[in-house]
Amino acid sequence: MANSKYEPGGFGLAVKKARAGRGLFAKEDIPKGVCITEYFGRTLSEEEEYTSRSRYLFEVTKKKTIDGWYKGNVARYINHSCKPNCEVEIYKKRVWVFAKRKIKAGEELVYDYGKSYFDAFLKPIGCRCTKCMSEKKWAKVEAKEAKKKKAKKEKKKS
Repeated sequence: MANSKYEPGGFGLAVKKARAGRGLFAKEDIPKGVCITEYFGRTLSEEEEYTSRSRYLFEVTKKKTIDGWYKGNVARYINHSCKPNCEVEIYKKRVWVFAKRKIKAGEELVYDYGKSYFDAFLKPIGCRCTKCMSEKKWAKVEAKEAKKKKAKKEKKKS
């Protein structure tokens, strides 16, 4: 598969704290249009597709869904954004992540999860992407969450 469009470029990537929990960040500049990584995991049976509680499911085809929970799958840390810098391409029943534009070192990798996932999981709690939530509003959310966490810790002590 040498020199294939679907060969990840070996870019330095790091899992770090992000707005949505953990996120995947570029450790170096990534040019527009290149393959960054593959989203992979175990193929689920039809029954598992409906009973799995994993949040890392990716429907590859109508008959193939993968569970990207596998720890070696760094692509599972790519969060949703309404203004993505990455896009997913399915080729030969495999899922590839490409740079939609130039991505700068230190920038979080994000792609649009699609309407059905957004409506089911993100809309009810509110989208936290940079397009939907300003830095000022995000700072308020973080402060509120930190306050809750501190109160919970203090309650455990008593």
